[in-house]
Amino acid sequence: MKIFGDSISGNCLKVKWTADHLGLAYDWVETGVLKGETRTPGFLALNPAGQVPLVILDDGRPLAQSNAIILHLARGSDLIPRDPYLEARMLEWMFWEQYSHEPYVAVARFRIRYLGRDRADLDPDLLRRAEGALDHLEGALTAQDWLVGSTFSLADMALFPYTRFAPEAAFVLDKWPAVAAWVTRCETALGLPALGAPS
Repeated sequence: MKIFGDSISGNCLKVKWTADHLGLAYDWVETGVLKGETRTPGFLALNPAGQVPLVILDDGRPLAQSNAIILHLARGSDLIPRDPYLEARMLEWMFWEQYSHEPYVAVARFRIRYLGRDRADLDPDLLRRAEGALDHLEGALTAQDWLVGSTFSLADMALFPYTRFAPEAAFVLDKWPAVAAWVTRCETALGLPALGAPS
């Protein structure tokens, strides 16, 4: 399996971390968005949408969209609840992540960290919606350790990367203590050092 991904992307890292967590063998192909490497003819022949992550499965079939990829990779594993209702709740969080979390938290981070924008210059509505997403997570995690059920699942995997990177957009996670504690639990579950710690 080949994973085409950009290491600065939470969407790409969730695919890498899922594969690592499951012990799946893969070749990582670093594909820089900022370098225009997703817009080359060669890459567009693999994924006409011009986006990473992109996985080329062992049998040669391509698969894009981060949450579709991790769902495919994790089939039959403990990352997907056996209970049909809990599986649906997991999918609910994964859909919400791409619609109501990533477009705000990740975009704010990208504009500040990689485009050099000042936070004060960002659209106030973007920041408000990002904080609203973190508020929603805080509410869900105040009374439970994981988003769905009693163990780490793809719901947590989907939401963890860009929440972990939220401080890079000047969202201080101390304001959301349940979220901050959950980020630490996710790092432990995945064997990752705390963000900013030596790896």
